Amino acid sequence: MTNSPQMARFFDELADGYDNDHHDEIARLLLDLARPAPGAVVADVACGNGAIALDLARMGVATPVLAVDISSGMIAVGRDRAERAGLTDAIDWRVAPAVPLPVPDASLDLVLCSSALHFLGSGALSDWRRALRSGGRVGFTLPVASHFRPTGPFVELLAPDVPIPDTVDDALAFVATAGFVEAEARLAQVGSRSVIATVATRP
Repeated sequence: MTNSPQMARFFDELADGYDNDHHDEIARLLLDLARPAPGAVVADVACGNGAIALDLARMGVATPVLAVDISSGMIAVGRDRAERAGLTDAIDWRVAPAVPLPVPDASLDLVLCSSALHFLGSGALSDWRRALRSGGRVGFTLPVASHFRPTGPFVELLAPDVPIPDTVDDALAFVATAGFVEAEARLAQVGSRSVIATVATRP
């Protein structure tokens, strides 16, 4: 489903009514765990409304931040938010598939994906390993299984090969299976929903 027209259309329709506050809070959780270094080359994958990219641009950590999403509607919302924040030139917005990322091999220091890996599939982790330099890091969030109640089209878009974690240990095991090391994860309550943020290193 990663690159499907169905997914693009679905998120195009959601774009104008997207819950920016909720996703901004999840972005802050992930960035707090990832602690991006100054000058890092960073991609916000399946960026949606651009929550990660906007925070990185405000921090001045990486310029420009690469923000990629298959939905032109989501990219348009992100661009508008960036313009209103005076960050137009700080983000490289691209309407493109999340897998494979439109970057050369071993070109990134950090790949971040907030609230989307369970739609992309486990192949995303393999592609992120390709895109990261040795010692580069990946960070993502997943919902907690006990609080995850997808309905309607969301169910059809879920990737069957991404296990929704019950615990921090589940998330750590998943990223280790994908070949990453030095993983850490954090469970947090975001509004009425629980999420697990995970960060790990490419060997």
